[in-house]
Amino acid sequence: MKFGIIVFPGSNCDHDTYNVIAEIAHQPVEFLWHDSEDLKGVDAVLIPGGFAYGDYLRTGAIARFSPVMGAVKKFAGDGGLVLGICNGFQILTESGLLPGALMRNAGLKYICKQVHLRTETTDSAFTNSLKKDEVLQIPIGHAEGNYFCTPAELKRLEAEDRIAFRYAAADGAVTAEANPNGSLSNIAGILNEGRNVLGMMPHPDRSSEKLLGSVDGWKVFESMVAGVVSPGKAGGFMV
Repeated sequence: MKFGIIVFPGSNCDHDTYNVIAEIAHQPVEFLWHDSEDLKGVDAVLIPGGFAYGDYLRTGAIARFSPVMGAVKKFAGDGGLVLGICNGFQILTESGLLPGALMRNAGLKYICKQVHLRTETTDSAFTNSLKKDEVLQIPIGHAEGNYFCTPAELKRLEAEDRIAFRYAAADGAVTAEANPNGSLSNIAGILNEGRNVLGMMPHPDRSSEKLLGSVDGWKVFESMVAGVVSPGKAGGFMV
């Protein structure tokens, strides 16, 4: 399974994400430059965290016009897997690939810490290795992670089982105290209608190896490669 990682001016988690795919998943991977429309025949696109174009104007607002995003939209429309992490989630909403928007954190400050997420659905290529209600420990690092959408959009996300993760307490309780940024309904990650695009603010790339303090984020990537890895090997990756 070949992965492509988009690199924008200002991306700073591209090498973290590359390391997970190359060194832990042991899958083919290469960088995709923002100014090219060539996705080089990849099976999945990863849009990493960072500060694309310096977050000028608004997070993700300039990146959406990059030539590569036109190719990504077509790729996603054809059913290709797309994962946007942190700034990548912001770019996906700005590009119209996911509904809603990411606003300034409720406290108007940058937040970098470990949080807990509750798995809301296992019905996707990104969560099929998880169990419903499974609690993950994954770090966040953002200033604009406050997810918002209209009441109608929220109702549709809930009705179609498209909320992938919610911020929660360690015991899985979804509470206001467990919400680090003010996100509507504690939303930490959502899926598109086709369930082949996921945007999430927490960083699975920063929690896929024991030396980073948590391996829970690896389960997102494991889910993506599960279809091309034999059952006997799927649980045997060294993290």
